[in-house]
Amino acid sequence: MTDPIGPSTSTIPNPSPTTLLHPRREPFEHGLLPMQKLIFTDPLQALTSLKQKLVSSSTQRVDSAALADALQISLDHARLALDAFASVLHSESDPLVTSRFDDVDSVGADLLDLILFLYIQSYKRLLPRSHKDAAAVADVWPSTSAFDGYLSALSPLQLVRCNTRRFMPSQADEKAHQLSYLQKHLANILSLLSEPVEGEGEESLVISMEGFEHLGFLIQFEDKGSDGDFLSQAAPIFANSDPDMPAVPVPASQVLDWLLQNIASSLEHVTEKNPAKENGPPSGSDQDVAMADTSPSSVKASPSVRSPCFIEGVSKSSYVKQASDLKNSSLKVINCHDSVIYILAPLRYATIYGCSDATIVLGAVGKAVRVEHCERVHVIIAAKRVCIANCRECVFFLGVNHRPLIVGDNHKLQVSK
Repeated sequence: MTDPIGPSTSTIPNPSPTTLLHPRREPFEHGLLPMQKLIFTDPLQALTSLKQKLVSSSTQRVDSAALADALQISLDHARLALDAFASVLHSESDPLVTSRFDDVDSVGADLLDLILFLYIQSYKRLLPRSHKDAAAVADVWPSTSAFDGYLSALSPLQLVRCNTRRFMPSQADEKAHQLSYLQKHLANILSLLSEPVEGEGEESLVISMEGFEHLGFLIQFEDKGSDGDFLSQAAPIFANSDPDMPAVPVPASQVLDWLLQNIASSLEHVTEKNPAKENGPPSGSDQDVAMADTSPSSVKASPSVRSPCFIEGVSKSSYVKQASDLKNSSLKVINCHDSVIYILAPLRYATIYGCSDATIVLGAVGKAVRVEHCERVHVIIAAKRVCIANCRECVFFLGVNHRPLIVGDNHKLQVSK
């Protein structure tokens, strides 16, 4: 049994002031499944054993039969897990990304990426806030409906007036929460990606450049003016590697120290950049919004193409966005009511959250759509995958490649494919 990696006493480069570490939102927002057998009390011990079992029984690709046997779950659940895993992969070159649902078994999942996917199944999401000092954290599954209890007694218009962004985790809150999770679990994660040095026992773990690149499933670096596609390009610990020779593995403790410094810098940056956003912006969503006034106030441009575009607070109006209007590949439609919203643009990911009495049209979502905590909403979607959670009296017209996933506390849904 390998112990979590301890801090190193060696000298490591300081984080670059122009380089920030970002959590990849997609696994945390679109990759979590309501399957109890995927949530481990001791993920390091369980997944170390699972990794050894899968390595001994297969190649570096894992099919649903091997996963079902290793986790003692049904074949259907194993296929569902692999399908969800494929929807949040970071590497577009992975053959699983473009495979059809029926071809998942023949392609299989990369073992180390799959291990990271299974590890974060125990991640706990931030829940909507009752006030700024009562941020609640609860297990992702099962989740209570947003309309139970207090909110269930409100009319949609009252819901508009009370359910402003100040009662929901902001993007900065969610990012800080994900960074804190990574900070807490990074030693375990690196242990799962590392290998012992031959002849020196399990306590001397090293990580190769290839193993380091697997962290791209959970994190990404973004230099100013650069996309930072390869983690090793941003890591000085691999920067002096001879391009004509295989990179020399690095002590895992040194990698841990360097990443923890970057996470601490990123957390500090988030705090400094968003000190006043905890209370949320002033809300004008309880007033009728004319179409001419909607665009500038309801769409919030993101500082990076990696961040989603927000459309929120649209009330009693019609709203249209085309490809030329959006600079981002991800979109979130939040707290929109009594409106008709058309998003006629190609996207990779989309989220519809907390909307009521609205018609929402999404076109060409290449990865996944999540619809959550909505009431009396008509949703028309062309997408690869759709997840519906905690919705009531909603009608879905779906053009999807994969079976829709319906989880949580749902009531009186109508689904047409």
